[in-house]
Amino acid sequence: MDKKTKIFIAVFAAIILVCGAAWYFLRNQESGTMAVITIDGETYKEIDLSKVKKAYDIEIDTEYGHNTVHVEPGSISVSDADCPDRVCINEGSISTAGVPIICMPHRLVITISGGDLDA
Repeated sequence: MDKKTKIFIAVFAAIILVCGAAWYFLRNQESGTMAVITIDGETYKEIDLSKVKKAYDIEIDTEYGHNTVHVEPGSISVSDADCPDRVCINEGSISTAGVPIICMPHRLVITISGGDLDA
């Protein structure tokens, strides 16, 4: 083998090695879909929806009123509220970034970060 062929093989092997390592490390990273619940602009709770295995409820009682937030694997919603219009319940569940759930009377906002953007 001549010198150019050896260099070509070494460079090709290095490229294969770098691509393989990148694939290995990137496939093991979870993008995570984080739900962030804020009340009156302050973070109340952050939930990694990609790690939720079983549905559960979060009861939120503040000076503004009561909300029940329902958390499921991959999505979040408001299932009950004592606000007069109950718009937050009618917004349904969210699972991707884009459109938040908002309960204006209770100053509650639920947003999603990570994952794909709603289109």
